[in-house]
Amino acid sequence: MTACVLLLRGINVGGAGKLPMADLRALLARLGADRVATHIQSGNAVFLHERPGAALPAAIRDAIEAGHGFRPAAFLLSGAEFSAVLAANPFPEAESDPRPMHLYFHDNSARPDRAALDALLAPGEQWHCTDRVLYLRAPDGIGRSAFAAKLPRHFKAVMTARNLRTCRKLAEMAGALSR
Repeated sequence: MTACVLLLRGINVGGAGKLPMADLRALLARLGADRVATHIQSGNAVFLHERPGAALPAAIRDAIEAGHGFRPAAFLLSGAEFSAVLAANPFPEAESDPRPMHLYFHDNSARPDRAALDALLAPGEQWHCTDRVLYLRAPDGIGRSAFAAKLPRHFKAVMTARNLRTCRKLAEMAGALSR
């Protein structure tokens, strides 16, 4: 069985996309997931699955839509892929201070407008984009970042963001499933 990390976009945010985590755990179990665990209330889950192929995220979206009336974006990575994303963080200062680090998982459907995004950077902010993740270091906080606020205008991909602490916890949880 493969350890998996699931990230859903827009779950339990501002009164929209309501999905109790108990419902998410039950839904994943019905789709063949084993040892399902969730982390916080924003659509993060880890589990084991026999065949976590490309069809599983669509099945998850379908099941949420059927049971809850909305269809969130779903990003599914193996535990190994998720750990590799964390290891590839281009900002080593995040090791000692994870607070300003955010990872935007995206569907690779577009390319960011680098010039426009660079123009939005505040002093000390840094970013780097791979084919799967956009890393943002925002020392003054993501809530004050013009880059973070205007990112969707200049990067038209489907994406969901997590802070580095949440990502580390999910990697730890996925790693525990593999033992």
